[in-house]
Amino acid sequence: MTFLSTLDYLPHIAFDSVVFGFSKGKLKILLMEYHATGWFALPGGFVKRNETLEEAVKKGLFERTGLHDVYLDQFHTFGSLERFKPEVMKRIFEASNHPIDSDHWLLDRFLSIGYYALIDHEKVTLQPDAISDSIAWYDIDQLPSLILDHDKIVQKALQTLRENLDRKLIGGNLLPDRFTMNELQAVYEAILGEKLRRTSFQRKMLSMDILERHEKLFTGKSHKAPYLYSFKTQ
Repeated sequence: MTFLSTLDYLPHIAFDSVVFGFSKGKLKILLMEYHATGWFALPGGFVKRNETLEEAVKKGLFERTGLHDVYLDQFHTFGSLERFKPEVMKRIFEASNHPIDSDHWLLDRFLSIGYYALIDHEKVTLQPDAISDSIAWYDIDQLPSLILDHDKIVQKALQTLRENLDRKLIGGNLLPDRFTMNELQAVYEAILGEKLRRTSFQRKMLSMDILERHEKLFTGKSHKAPYLYSFKTQ
């Protein structure tokens, strides 16, 4: 495959992105399904010699989502021996009519640097890559089995997301620019996988001094209209 020549890419280094979105009360991630295999995987890729790691990750996300401005966080490096399954990579490329030799650099062992991305589900235009039949959103609690160690990558990303929940403005990256307190609570509940008390959650969020309150969202009776909020600029 000339477009994946070892002369153009760094050997043994890959990246995998856990792309989180939020829709209809559910936390979701993006998964690709490879051509003619029934195999699912995280969107990922390789790093060219003339680009930085972050440039490669952002480019990979843009090509699949159409978004340039994406919240990214590097969370872990994965180097388990279970990642080394050359027969899996060989079949993926053969199924896409790109057979590769047994000594091809893509069949060697790779360390993968994990990133998680947080994006507004409504702003995405999904586009599968050259070796995939589809790229689509899947509920975090209803994922198909993933290749290699991608299941563990997802779980580590979710663990990190939960740990960072109060330290970073995570909720705001999964919601429109302005949102109700109920919508923000729904994001937190989806990430944590548990219900939260409304009054306690609201008190906590307001005490953190990270929200700016705006006009009410009038959709029905005025006395029940909720306020809109946005995250304060850091």
